[in-house]
Amino acid sequence: MTGSAQRPLLFLDVDGPLIPFGAAPERYPSFATGSHSPGDDANPLLSRIDPAHGPRLSALPCEIVWATTWMADANECIAPRIGLPRLAVVRWPEPSDTEEQDERDGLHWKTRALVDWAAGRSFAWVDDEVTDTDRVWVAAHHPGPALLHRVDPRIGLTDGDYVALEAWFREQTRVPGR
Repeated sequence: MTGSAQRPLLFLDVDGPLIPFGAAPERYPSFATGSHSPGDDANPLLSRIDPAHGPRLSALPCEIVWATTWMADANECIAPRIGLPRLAVVRWPEPSDTEEQDERDGLHWKTRALVDWAAGRSFAWVDDEVTDTDRVWVAAHHPGPALLHRVDPRIGLTDGDYVALEAWFREQTRVPGR
């Protein structure tokens, strides 16, 4: 398939979008999954992940890719909790002088790697650290459509986030003339 025929990508972060943090601990509900997932004992924050995210993410017309420091652990610990299959994982490059300068200039350390990974494909990036600096850089360096969607880390993904993502993905997959 060529870039235009492929489904858009959804680069998904874990901490913030799926595991809310930063508010008072008593504010977060705890979700039981009915099964024991790897990492449950090692990371009590996993209980904050709402299993309803899996079906909602799966319903989006896109290819989901983990874009998180959890790396392959997202497939071991997160995916089973929410009913997702094993997903592709962005491999982060070793820090370089370029990335260090980017961070000093306000560009997120993930931004260049995600644009490289997308290789011109349409993509949405869901993260709690996206800024306008990232949006400007992506607009200047990525030839395809891109949505950089910031999620409030204290709340995580909400109905409003899913509405915005669904609308954007539907627009990207719309066939002209239909």
